[in-house]
Amino acid sequence: MSSLLESEILSVCELLAKPNLTIPSYQRPYKWTHRHINQLFQDIEINKDKSAYRLGTIVFHEEIKPDAEYLLNIVDGQQRTLTLVLIIRAILDFRLKDIERKVLKDKLENLEKILSNFIANQKFENDISKFNLHQNYQEIKRLVSRSEFTEQHVDFVLNKCQIVTFTLRSISEAFQFFDSQNSRGRDLEPHDLLKAYHLREFDDSEADLKLASVAYWEELESEEISRLFAKYLFRIRQWSRGESARYFSKSEVDLFKGVNLNRVGHYPYVQSSQIVHHFVDDYNKQYQRKIDGQHMIFPFHLDQIIINGRRFFEMVKHYHNQIDQIIIDDFGKKNKIGSDPFSASAVKILNLLNSYDARHRTGDKYIRSIFDCLLIYYIDKFGHEDLSRAIEKIFIWAFSLRIKQQVVQLATMDNYVLANNFFQSLKESTKPSDFINIPLNTISESENKNNKPNLANQDPLVILFKEMKYYE
Repeated sequence: MSSLLESEILSVCELLAKPNLTIPSYQRPYKWTHRHINQLFQDIEINKDKSAYRLGTIVFHEEIKPDAEYLLNIVDGQQRTLTLVLIIRAILDFRLKDIERKVLKDKLENLEKILSNFIANQKFENDISKFNLHQNYQEIKRLVSRSEFTEQHVDFVLNKCQIVTFTLRSISEAFQFFDSQNSRGRDLEPHDLLKAYHLREFDDSEADLKLASVAYWEELESEEISRLFAKYLFRIRQWSRGESARYFSKSEVDLFKGVNLNRVGHYPYVQSSQIVHHFVDDYNKQYQRKIDGQHMIFPFHLDQIIINGRRFFEMVKHYHNQIDQIIIDDFGKKNKIGSDPFSASAVKILNLLNSYDARHRTGDKYIRSIFDCLLIYYIDKFGHEDLSRAIEKIFIWAFSLRIKQQVVQLATMDNYVLANNFFQSLKESTKPSDFINIPLNTISESENKNNKPNLANQDPLVILFKEMKYYE
């Protein structure tokens, strides 16, 4: 029989008023930072006119000790709970005197003693927790002290922000419940967090487009979407910014959050996006399209500002199709992308990459990832212009690492890109020749760490490097 006592939907005020809330000693450190705090306050600002706004879930373990002491241990939701405590504490310290509504002021005053007792009863021995709690409180007090944070915001946080709570009597079942929520809840996958975020970002006027926009995403396997983001979109976007791109996790999802064109201010930097956004929609709605059958897609670019909501889902569809065409096509048979045939050197490169025996080794897959990402980025920027020469340049740059390095790991790949960043060079290029004319060094025999001296001439990569005059 389950030990689930109750599930509730509580306002922040009701949550923090619960008696004997406790952070148990087995909990991990408090790791929320300024980024999480500011994101929460941005969400509050965006949703402040709603009648209710869900902040997530908390799992409690109800513990009754032999001396009859009652504790409500937080099994899941510590980060969220402590942050809410800090927010209400800061409001009490810096805004209580400004509150005009008596009912709201009374609620805050009733919480004051409860929060003081809660804070006094917690033992934060971990230095990470102590540091983050202090830094976050400093940031929160700055935010709640601003004139833009009004009494409406205070009321919204206290009474309209809600938490779904589950309370269980058995500690083992509490952990099992927590694990089952996390294991079956796909919302913990980075791409599904993005899906939920961008669904919320749809404008009310586009409600009828929501189902159609998400349909393509829903047809894909979760692993396929994960691969698209982790292996391509994340790496290209990070490397082009000069930043590490080893793992795409929940902490990196903000990379794919941008601006809501219907809510963002009239800032100069978004004007071009707004113009294109509305022009594309207007073009596709014109009656002439019923005659000529034309349809304009939004001109996406891999390093552009993300447009929240509908355009995000269109972007995912666009790049899933584009990348599949580039990566999955059998280059050895088609020998072209689009309509232009490849040069003889480009054909040899593409044939080799799809056929040489060592291509399935982990290190070689990492090198191939560099090659694929930079090729995708080039086509995204310059199309098929001088594509053969770009393929030659990208191949030499990427696979020089394979020849020079005996062992290639994820960190090796990442460090190599950042040390000699062709992604940034491509980003800064205004025409194909700016990129293609970047000089590359010839590899000497003494630099070859991937082959034993007597086997170098048998390595198909070395053979092709020699043909292309990049090995001596």
